[in-house]
Amino acid sequence: MNETVTSPLSSGTIGVQAAAVLGALPAPVFVVGREDRFLYLNAAAEGFFAGSAASLLDRSLSEWLPNDSPLFLLLAQVRSRGHSLSEYGVTLDSPKIGTHFVTLDAALLADTPDAVVVALQERSIAQKIDRQLTHRNAARSVTAMASMLAHEVKNPLSGIRGAAQLLELNNEGSDRELTRLICDETDRIVQLVDSMEMFADSQPLEHEAVNIHEVLGHVRNLAANGVGRHVRFVERYDPSLPPVRGNRNLLIQVLLNLVKNAAEAAPSVGGIISLSTRYRQGVRLALPGAGEKLKLPLMVTVEDNGPGVPEDLQAHLFDPFVSTKPNGKGLGLALVAKIVHDHGGVIELESEPGRTAFMLYLPLFTAGED
Repeated sequence: MNETVTSPLSSGTIGVQAAAVLGALPAPVFVVGREDRFLYLNAAAEGFFAGSAASLLDRSLSEWLPNDSPLFLLLAQVRSRGHSLSEYGVTLDSPKIGTHFVTLDAALLADTPDAVVVALQERSIAQKIDRQLTHRNAARSVTAMASMLAHEVKNPLSGIRGAAQLLELNNEGSDRELTRLICDETDRIVQLVDSMEMFADSQPLEHEAVNIHEVLGHVRNLAANGVGRHVRFVERYDPSLPPVRGNRNLLIQVLLNLVKNAAEAAPSVGGIISLSTRYRQGVRLALPGAGEKLKLPLMVTVEDNGPGVPEDLQAHLFDPFVSTKPNGKGLGLALVAKIVHDHGGVIELESEPGRTAFMLYLPLFTAGED
């Protein structure tokens, strides 16, 4: 029979092995029972609440957080719905604990009525949220830049090109070669500006119910017959996944860009690209200034076994003109960030030597939407 660690509450028990595992975690983990009283805290949670377990057990969480704290709402929802919930971008603030920007993961504790185990992830998740805001700001900055370029650069370029064409008619030999060079370089600049103009499209997206697996299948076929001929594709799909709320063509553009990058990063021999989908119950994102939390339960992952993204570039990879490729323009992932943002979703990057994964979190389609 397994021993148990018992708090002052008779119902508050967890196994010794579970306590040992939770105690070794660097993130604060604690269990609350009826009236949200502490039943268990690991060492990190003791530090978070600035007290020892002996002094905290059987005391109410409300002594450390105000009654309107989002943590209490999350606890109530977990108990009423009976399943785990995760919430990103939550601010926990009180004079006793200070201000913390965290993610909350909460789940019912089996065999203990009303007990909920809560995990706080502060630094790592906060960094991810900061990156999401950076990606969105990057997309907005590129949009403004595109509008400026279109207005301030293309108009005079057309005049320069017209003047060069007139000069070309009246010159021969080397002079004609110079005017031809002016026209060619003008055309090249116009093409660059045109590539930036795609960021300036501020028209609302036409959303529909999109089968993400059909999109992934289409992208896989395109890549397998092109840039990804040398890699092996591995597909792990959740067949019960509901439709995504999105624009099919733009989602193809996003995933094709990610798969193309993965194929270029994967080894020429033994390269693998993994495409996967899953449903993340309860994933929500709270953004500063947003009226309500975004529910993003649909997760799509594009993963490769390449060398990884240099650590110093990871935080800036979605910024315009940042690229890991020698001749890359650094616009592809900036466009990906904009399109994902326009869908109300977020994109995350995890990378280390031998593994790079891009995770898209997207909203589901609700019947009755336009």
